[in-house]
Amino acid sequence: MPTLKTRIQDDMKDAMRARSSARLSTIRLLLAAIKQREVDERKEMTDADVLSVVDKMIKQRKDSVAQFEAGRREDLAAVERAEIAVLQAYLPAQATDAEIDAMIAEAIAATGAAGPAGIGKVMAILKPRLAGKADLSAVSARVKTRLG
Repeated sequence: MPTLKTRIQDDMKDAMRARSSARLSTIRLLLAAIKQREVDERKEMTDADVLSVVDKMIKQRKDSVAQFEAGRREDLAAVERAEIAVLQAYLPAQATDAEIDAMIAEAIAATGAAGPAGIGKVMAILKPRLAGKADLSAVSARVKTRLG
């Protein structure tokens, strides 16, 4: 099975052949971010590392969409949403609410966390398991209400 990075590189070639400029520019940005991180950390990226880069880029674009909508620039927000759609294709299947709730309950039981002080312990367990499969800020909010 090819690595995620290889799949992204193949998708770039396909986008070039299809002359899909918007998709191509987003994939090139992603590959540049991956390459930058490889250079910075002096190591080959694993699929988990690539997923964290994709996740970070999606989060940045969601922030941009919120800013553009606040500034009434729907044209720019639409461009960011299109980039989000391209990037989300590289994320694994999203976890359902029931799966997330079950993982939260399991993590709380495993850590014995109680009260707001235990949020960090619970999130430390959940973060690697849900990376790319769920919005971690939303998961954190759920943990906070459970332990609050």
